[in-house]
Order: sequence, then structure tokens, then C-alpha cells
Amino acid sequence: MPQRESPEPSSHTLSDELFAKLPEPSHRAPAVDQAPPAPGSRRARREAARAGAPAAEQTPAPELAPSPEQAPAPEQAPAAEQAPVGEQVPQVTGTPAESSPKSALQSDAGADAPTEAAAAGAPAAEAPAKPAAPTLDDLFEADHGDAVHTRAAKKKRRTGCLVALIIVLALIGGAVGAGFWVMNTYGDKINEVMGWGPPADWEPGMATGEVMVTIREGDTGSPISTALYEAGVTKTEDVFYDYLVDENIAVTFYPGVYPLQEKMTAEAALEILRDPANIIANTVGISEGGTIESSLPVISESLDIPIEELESAVKDPGAYGVDAGSLEGWLFPAVYTFDPAATATQVIQRMVDRTRESLSAAGVPAGDENRVLTIASIIEREGRTGDFGKVSRVIQNRLDDGMMLQMDSTAQYGYGELHAGVVSTSEEAQFAENDWNTYVIEGLPIGPIANPSDAAIDAAMHPVDGPWFYFVTINPQSGETVFSTTYEEHQAAIDTWHDWCRANPDQGC
Repeated sequence: MPQRESPEPSSHTLSDELFAKLPEPSHRAPAVDQAPPAPGSRRARREAARAGAPAAEQTPAPELAPSPEQAPAPEQAPAAEQAPVGEQVPQVTGTPAESSPKSALQSDAGADAPTEAAAAGAPAAEAPAKPAAPTLDDLFEADHGDAVHTRAAKKKRRTGCLVALIIVLALIGGAVGAGFWVMNTYGDKINEVMGWGPPADWEPGMATGEVMVTIREGDTGSPISTALYEAGVTKTEDVFYDYLVDENIAVTFYPGVYPLQEKMTAEAALEILRDPANIIANTVGISEGGTIESSLPVISESLDIPIEELESAVKDPGAYGVDAGSLEGWLFPAVYTFDPAATATQVIQRMVDRTRESLSAAGVPAGDENRVLTIASIIEREGRTGDFGKVSRVIQNRLDDGMMLQMDSTAQYGYGELHAGVVSTSEEAQFAENDWNTYVIEGLPIGPIANPSDAAIDAAMHPVDGPWFYFVTINPQSGETVFSTTYEEHQAAIDTWHDWCRANPDQGC
């Protein structure tokens, strides 16, 4: 190639001016990444642009020149060896067919190769096809791609910020909604704990009027606190109980009816309830083995309810859900406390309900209540509590064997002398024709003859095992009773009872 000391200014291109200012390249060729570009990447698009074909159809990359470590350096032309200092000689690291674009520094040399070949007279048709030489635009293509990538990244960042904003707003909305739900559901409790709401107790000096509050057997602070609130004594339902807890007050409450006022403080209410002297006497006790005839006068006197109202209240058993001809046996024997304003119907209903509780506790099947109460009432009248199980067995054995019961208590009830105060059955009562006299009828009486206790009801359902068909109380004063299997044994026990009666003529024999 002819040497030129100073190229003509007119022949300079912008590319020549740029490269003239660049430092001399090092003699060591840079390592080439021989891995093919990823399809669709910017590098693949650039190489496709150089090859003049789409990235999806690009031809295999030309063979790269070996690195200096793998092959000897090519021999330099003699002219290059004799070139004087300061003169520039273009250098080519291989033939056009062997060279491949490596960097922006080599693109200029590759661009001069066709010109030199044409000057030498080589036909252009014989030159092998090769990729188009890089231009200056290729140098800035990466920058343009980076700008496009930057704009896409900014768009992604804007989209991500929008999504994050939506998520934050959704979380805030959910928190606000949850806050509304909590306040609507637990607002009162929260206000009470935080002290935000109105005071839970009345102010001293606001009490007025008069109300009656009933404390029942076994009532503790919590149910009493509720009863005070429902009666209008305290301002809130829990203020009385909270007062006991906060002040660590241990108190015993006695059952009864207490006179209080509306709008009292918890402290003032406690002062009245803890003193049993403030109880209004409004209690009544129904005795075990008692009857309607003996119980109604006691109820009337204790609760100040007219006897006529009580007699009217017991006339219709169906009003209390009892399927029987009478409420006999359904007025459970216990001590009751009633409000002063309680009616006769409310009093009777309370006693019937208590009987149902006892029947349920003993496991009495539905529909069998009247039969069980009848047996239990006989047990209650005939024996001591410790002998209830044996008396129940005698009744069951005689029923199973088809024997008449022949119980004195049934004959006395039917004849109307149950409360005569005597142990022996009169001859008139023993042979009187009625539906209760088991000396005359077979099987059980038509209904109960007295009010049985829990123990008698349980014994009627669960008689103890035994062979007995007879029993007699040989000592009415102590209640000692002899149970017999044969009639002869029974007669001997009766003789013992007669001996006791002769020795104690004033004991009701």
C-alpha cells in the first residue's frame, strides 16, 4: 500500500478525525466472547443489523481470529519494517475473509480493504461476501438501546409505583373498615377500659323510690349484679360485680328479699345486701310428706296471699302442664323465697317447676311422672329416709307378684285422716271404698298421696335388691322398721310393735 505522510484534508472523513485522536491500540488482542448472543437481545439485534438480516435468521458468526496465546503473531510486511519513524502504516491482522469486526478500532481498517483490493486490480466479483462494515451509527446504537431500555424501565417503575399505591390504599381501607367493625362490636367495652365513655355508676345522692331485689340460695356477685341492674338499682349490668373485684371485697350473701332504691351506687347497694337484718321475711317452707290441704294455709300465712287465691290456683293442673286430676304430689317440699308482689299462680308454678327438676334428676321418663310420684309419695309417708330403698323394693315385689299393696298411708289419705296424728289406720279407713285405698283396690292408687322429696323420688326409680314383701315400724319414736320375706316373720314383727304401743300409750298408736 502506498505510504503517505500527510493525508489531504479533503479526503478526511469525520470517522478519520475521530480515530486520529484515539490512542494507539495495544498489541494484545482483547478476548472475544465466543458465546452466541441470546435471541431477542440487543447484541443479537445489532449483529443482525450488521449482517443485513433479521435476528431470528442470522447466519453463524464468522470464525474469530485466534488469540495471541493460541497462535503466532502474523508476519509484518517488509514495508512496515522499513517505515520511517513518524509515518503511519495501516495494519491489517488478517485477510478480509479471515477477519471479523471486533471493535470500533478495527472497523476503519476493514473499511479500507476493498479500496486497496480495487487499486490492485483484483476483480470485485472475486471478493468473498462478508458482513457490512460497521459505521459510526453503530457506535451509538448501544446508547440508543440504553435510552430505550431506560424509558421502559421508567415506565415499569411508574407501573410498580401505581400498584404499590393501590395496595397501600387497600390496606388502609381494610384497616379503617376493621376499626369501624371493632368499635361497633366492642365499642362499649373499649370505652369502659379506656375511660372514654360515660361513668358506669350513678352519682351519690341520686337514689330514689323503692324496689325489691331477691337473692336466691347460692347467688354470687355476678348474678346479683345482673339482678340489681334489671331492677333499676345500678346503672350498668357489671358495675356491682366490678366493684367487688376492684375493691377485693369478700362478702356472704343471704337469700331473701331486700328493699333497695333506684339509681343507687354499687357501694350503697352492697351496704344493704351484706346485712341479713335487711331481709324482708317473704319465705315459705313446704314440708316433706305434706299435702295440698296442709300446704296451702302455710303458703297463705307466710306470703300473705289469700287462701282463696291459692285454692283457685291449684284447681287446674293443666295450667302448669301437669297431666293429672290433681296437683297432689307436685308441690315440691323445700324452702322458697318470693318477691312481695308474687301471685298465687307464680308461687304454685315455682313449686311445680321444682318437682320437674327432681324428676329429671332421677331419670324419670316423660309420661311416667305421675306413676313415679305416686310410688314416691307412699315411700315418703311409710318409711324413714334410710329405709326408702327397701320400702320401694317391697312395693315393687308386691306389684310384680300381683299382691295388693295394703299400705296404711293410702287408706288414711283416701279416708281423709292422713293428718289425724295417729299411726294406726282406723277400721273405717281400712275398708273405705275409694281410688286410693290399697286395702280395697289392686295396684297403685289413682295418684300421689303427698309431696315426695328428692330421696323418695330417687328410691322409687331405683329400689334396692331384696326378697321382702312386708315391713312394719316397730318403734315409731325411733323409726326402727323390720322387713320380712314371709307372712309369719311379718306377724312376729307386728307383735313387737304392739308391745311397744302398750309400753307407750300416748305415742299415737
